[in-house]
Amino acid sequence: MLTPSHRFRDIERTAVYLQPEKCVPPVAQDSMDKVWFIKDGCGIACAVVTWFLVFYAEFVVIFVILLPSKDLIYSIVNGIIFNILAFLALGSHLRAMITDPGAVPKGNATKEFIESLQLKPGQVVYKCPKCCSIKPDRAHHCSVCKRCIRKMDHHCPWVNNCVGENNQKFFVLFTMYISLISLHALIMVALHFLYCFEEDWTKCSSFSPPTTVILLILLCFEGLLFLIFTAVMFGTQVHSICTDETGIEKLKNENPTWEKTSSWEGLKQAFGGNFSLTWFSPFSSSLYQQVPLDEKCAVTQDSNEYVVGRIVGHVEIIEIGQTN
Repeated sequence: MLTPSHRFRDIERTAVYLQPEKCVPPVAQDSMDKVWFIKDGCGIACAVVTWFLVFYAEFVVIFVILLPSKDLIYSIVNGIIFNILAFLALGSHLRAMITDPGAVPKGNATKEFIESLQLKPGQVVYKCPKCCSIKPDRAHHCSVCKRCIRKMDHHCPWVNNCVGENNQKFFVLFTMYISLISLHALIMVALHFLYCFEEDWTKCSSFSPPTTVILLILLCFEGLLFLIFTAVMFGTQVHSICTDETGIEKLKNENPTWEKTSSWEGLKQAFGGNFSLTWFSPFSSSLYQQVPLDEKCAVTQDSNEYVVGRIVGHVEIIEIGQTN
C-alpha cells in the first residue's frame, strides 16, 4: 500500500518515460564536469551580490568606522573580529556553492542497471522521469539544478545551489557568520554615530559628513536586513537538522517513512562527528559521504525476472517481477 509521502513524489505523465529502457546512460564526464557549479543566471547574480555586499560592509567598517577612531585598541580588536567573521562567511558561502549537495547519478535508471540491483520479486524502485535517475528515499528533483538531490531542503539562489545532505553544514555556517557580522556591524554603526554626535563630524571620518552619513545608513539597512533574514534561516536550518525533517518535507507535509535520528545525532551527522571546533570551520566536511546508488551493487542478472515501469496512483515506480 502506498504511504502518503509517496503521493508527493515528482511525476510526469508521459508514457514514453515509463520505460526504463528509454533512459539513456549518462555521458562520461570530463575533468571540468567534476567541478560542481550550477549555471543559473539568477543564482550567479545573487552570489555576486552577496560577495559585493560583504566587501561593501568591509569597506565601510574599516575606512569609515575603524581607521578614523582615536581608540587604537578598539579599532584593532573589532577589525580582527570582523575580518575573521567575514572570511569565514565567504568561505562558507563558497563551499556551499561548489559542493555537490548530494546529487543522484543522472540517467542511471536503465534496464540493465535496474536488473543488476538484485531486487527481490515484488520490490520496487522509484524513478525520476525528469532526470531519468533511480530516486532514493527522501530525494527530490530540483528544477534549477536539473538533478534529484538527497535530503534536499530547498534551492537557495544566494548560494546558487541546492541545500542538501552534503552541503547543509556550509549553508548553516554561512547564515550564522553573516548574521554575526551583520550584528557586529550594526553595533559599530550605532557607536560611531554616537561618537560623531559628540565630536566634530569632520573629525570622525575621512569622508565628508554627508558621505559618511549615507555610507553608515546604507550599512545599517544592509546589516538589519541580513541579520533578520540569515538569523531566521539559521534557526530554520538547525531546527530542520534536529527534527530530521527537511524544508521540502515540511512544506509537503510528508509523513515520515524513515527512522528519525535524535537531535544530537542529526547535528553530529550534519557537522562532521563529535562536537569540536571543526563544527565551525567551512573547511571540514560533514559525515554525509554516501556511496552513489550506481556504485552500490552489480550482480548477475536473473533471466526469470522482468522489469515493468508503470504509474500507481501518483507514483511512478519500476517493479521487479518474476516469470512463472
